[in-house]
Amino acid sequence: MDYWAIFSKLKKKPNTMITELAFKYLHFISIFAIVSALVAEHLLLKPQLQRAEIARLAKIDAVYGIAALTLLFAGLMLWLKVGKPADFYTYNWIFHIKLAAYIAIGLLSIYPTIFFMKNRKGALDELVSIPKLLIWCIRIELILLFLMPLAATLMARGVGYFK
Repeated sequence: MDYWAIFSKLKKKPNTMITELAFKYLHFISIFAIVSALVAEHLLLKPQLQRAEIARLAKIDAVYGIAALTLLFAGLMLWLKVGKPADFYTYNWIFHIKLAAYIAIGLLSIYPTIFFMKNRKGALDELVSIPKLLIWCIRIELILLFLMPLAATLMARGVGYFK
């Protein structure tokens, strides 16, 4: 399959290289922040945590949330405004899988976020039991997150384009 032939058929939107680079950089930095925050949450979790530890996890989770929103913004800009034409992403089934994984990760993150927010206040040395479901939500998020670079690599090579 000639990937460059596919790219040349797509209509290119006008933009500057600096704008595209800025959004790609923001996209990558957001990904690194998300991975870092999720790995930190996973490593800090144990069956029981003091409220002070939960408060720390809530702060890490806030970083995760901000990074996820920044990633969404940068990704939408790269899809719809700058970089490759929108059709490159819109007509790629791997992109849709990647987008579905992002949505699944976002949905899985709701439960830990609510738990951390509800349980961060109180006596700082009080122990709180951490539900196994919370730990598994974060583990599944990590698994999905680590599959996304494979999808991105395949997409960049034009695999999955179906128009």
